[in-house]
Amino acid sequence: MTARLERKVRTTVRELLVIANAKAGSAVDDAVEAVSGVLSARATIEISRPDGPEDLVEALRGRAGREVVVLGGDGSLHLAVQALYDLDDLDATVIGLIPMGTGNDFARTMELPLDPAEAAQVVLDGSPRQLDLLVDGDGGVVVNAVHVGVGAEAGKEAKDLKPKLGKLAYAAGAAVAGAKVEGWLIGVVVDGETINEPDARVLMIGIANGTSVGGGTQLAPDARPDDGLADVVVSRSLGPLARVGYAAKMAVGSHGDRDDVTTVRGREIRIAGDPVPVNTDGELEDSITERSWRVLPGAWQLIAPPPSP
Repeated sequence: MTARLERKVRTTVRELLVIANAKAGSAVDDAVEAVSGVLSARATIEISRPDGPEDLVEALRGRAGREVVVLGGDGSLHLAVQALYDLDDLDATVIGLIPMGTGNDFARTMELPLDPAEAAQVVLDGSPRQLDLLVDGDGGVVVNAVHVGVGAEAGKEAKDLKPKLGKLAYAAGAAVAGAKVEGWLIGVVVDGETINEPDARVLMIGIANGTSVGGGTQLAPDARPDDGLADVVVSRSLGPLARVGYAAKMAVGSHGDRDDVTTVRGREIRIAGDPVPVNTDGELEDSITERSWRVLPGAWQLIAPPPSP
């Protein structure tokens, strides 16, 4: 009698490196615990709480092929992508995102659930999606969007308001900033074509891979993070009434219809002119007088929700 061979079916267990905020409060700790419970049901997880960019680099350097799950907002995702890009390991890394920031704008673009436990389920059930990345002349990455001018001033005004107002702080900051600034003389060139002359004053320049900033404000409502192009928005809405009209239109994503707004798409963008504040993925930077960006198509992978039936 021939012996029956019993075949053991091996199940591949996913291994995840979960990056969490080292300075989290009790509410965030509760969310981390809930996320961990969902993920650990079907994966082996290690939670790392890096204390600053250097610790983050070391944690990612030792990931040993594990997928990376970022718990945070656009700023946290930006730091992880920047670190992996600097390590020359970005294209080989699958990243999951659990939205736990203030605005969570890139999560909104990717239609991720804003509930952490639900987003953790997407990490388990979703599939990697190849996405574009913007990289500036100094090797700095942009995951979601850069906005230059009044948008960055709004972020500066909103910074102190975030603890009390949450995502509403951006709208409040925008109102304050809009009343104070006079605009900037900045030339804008996209794929070799000048779309704003250096002697033409602008209120705001947006360069977007995702659709929104400030917790859902539609900076570039038609942007697609995987089309190989950045959406560029230039506003010359400088007078008091023009600014009010621009803000009202931007609130519903129709500001591109205005005569004093130019929207184009391109692969290489350069700005130069007056010193101007800049906000990259929700983080304020020092004022710049010039900068260039280029699109790297399909440069990284984010786990996206499964397609709707």
